[in-house]
Amino acid sequence: MSSKLTKATASPVPERISLAEVARATGAALGRFDGAEVARAMSRFEASHVSSEEHPTIADISECLFFSPGDGRIWLQDQRMVLLHTEALGSLRRELIDSLGQEKARGLFTRAGYVSGARDARLVREHWPEAEPAAAAMAGTRLHALEGLVKVELVHARYDPETSDYEGEFIWHHSSEDDEHIAAYGIGGSPACWMQVGYATGYVSTLFGRLVVFREVACRSMGESQCRVIGKSAERWDDVEEDMRYLRARDFVGVSQYGDATPQAAELPTPRRKSGAMVGASSAFNAACHLLHRVAPTTATVLFTGESGVGKEKFASMLHSISPRRDKPFVAVNCAAIPETLIESELFGVERGAYTGAGAARPGRFERAHGGTLFLDEIGTLSYAAQGKLLRTLQEGEVERVGGTRSVQVDTRVIAATNVDLRQAVREGKFRDDLFFRLNVFPIHLPPLRERRDDVPLLMSHFLQHYGRKHGRQVTGFTQAAVKALLNYDYPGNIRELQNLIERALIVAPEGGLLEVHHLFTSGETLDKNVLSVRPDGHLAGVGAAGAPTPQATPASHAVPDRAGSSSLGQAEEALIRRALEQCGGNLSAAARVLGVTRPQLAYRARKRGITS
Repeated sequence: MSSKLTKATASPVPERISLAEVARATGAALGRFDGAEVARAMSRFEASHVSSEEHPTIADISECLFFSPGDGRIWLQDQRMVLLHTEALGSLRRELIDSLGQEKARGLFTRAGYVSGARDARLVREHWPEAEPAAAAMAGTRLHALEGLVKVELVHARYDPETSDYEGEFIWHHSSEDDEHIAAYGIGGSPACWMQVGYATGYVSTLFGRLVVFREVACRSMGESQCRVIGKSAERWDDVEEDMRYLRARDFVGVSQYGDATPQAAELPTPRRKSGAMVGASSAFNAACHLLHRVAPTTATVLFTGESGVGKEKFASMLHSISPRRDKPFVAVNCAAIPETLIESELFGVERGAYTGAGAARPGRFERAHGGTLFLDEIGTLSYAAQGKLLRTLQEGEVERVGGTRSVQVDTRVIAATNVDLRQAVREGKFRDDLFFRLNVFPIHLPPLRERRDDVPLLMSHFLQHYGRKHGRQVTGFTQAAVKALLNYDYPGNIRELQNLIERALIVAPEGGLLEVHHLFTSGETLDKNVLSVRPDGHLAGVGAAGAPTPQATPASHAVPDRAGSSSLGQAEEALIRRALEQCGGNLSAAARVLGVTRPQLAYRARKRGITS
């Protein structure tokens, strides 16, 4: 009976149909979009000669676009998409401009475009990992057009893999943003393709692992016949701060270190930006910044939650610096680093003679932070007795020193942080529920770095600049293999781990060279199996777990000669693909499931090996 009920209530798996399958069924030729015009454009990419047949082509990309009509969903590989009327988007644009002003609305659309471009770059990197940099860059123009935003024409582009330097110029035709902006406001004096500029910046920056900023130098909204954009590595712009401020959710998010060309390390000027400024552009990061901006003018207690290394202390320090208490002390306490016997005297102070060795009265952290902010990190480690005294201080606004007989009034704003689930700790009786509700007035959750990968390219560039100054080292950037490794790594240590990886690599890398994978991952980190790492014995290897060699291929590989060299690897891959296709009667989708890869990945590799056309 139960099995019948399960069958009756289980949701059927919706059939997903890709755009390429529709084209094959109807006889439409998607390949014609990669014709002579695209071939001419590809020849303008100076990194290398790339033909229009270099993958991923428009046909490859269309394999990733799925329609599930009965289920009401559209997918671009694993990302859900929507078809939206441009007039509806234009209406939203008008309301945002009229309610927030043009500057804030432009920032919102630029940041939304950046996230979209970063996601598309991750799709290309994931499904065509062997694509040449020029071909991968051109895939962004195809995705941009496929998504209905604009037709992209490449004027010229240059990418130097030795220095990671990029420069490109493009013409945009039929911009949907321009159509709606002109309809609402007519011809004006500033460019209006805000989301598309953000898309280009997000795509190329994520693809190459280095901040590349795009600027619209001509726009139909300014009366030009077509839109023209230029993209360059951030440090090559003289006034990049003007462009980058639209990627910041708030003014306290800093990027101005890119405003100057990079001089020699010994001659670097003191950066203009505040050392505590934060870097990020993902939707999760911007959401946290908005909450920070809202709560800063108040005296409300703030509780930061999130894994270790996500930047809770950085956010707490920034909250203090943008609050009315910015001119008063900011005192940080790591509750886990103070012995339980000393935590009360550290927080609340001690009177002379309170215990052996207390030769003088000493104020606690609450008194030292009077008028300012007290940051209690890892608050979940406080003892039950200390929790009780902390609760009284928060309620009454006064402290009583250890061994004291009188109360001292304090005006201290408390910010707390924890990497444990305090609700669960309350249920287990390890944390007071009344203290939890007193602290949980304004919670801000900071997601792990693996959930905000759109920030990784910006953080990579930021830490490279920062530690280059700190250690007096000069490197030119990251290799493509290093970019791929950093964008696909899970970061169990979050931002702190990324920071350490880049600092370590910058120290061991040769002066004036590029950061390689083996400079970054030297401590047995768990990497994707397609990425090389340094094992504990000092040898390079592909790893599935820290220090563990990648398992051998499936038994089909025994059919190829056992000899070293790339040719044997290629033959092994070809044998696996042919065997899977034979078993599945030539059905690519079924063969992809057998091999544990996606259909676009299998289609790309099969064409590369000459197995399918």
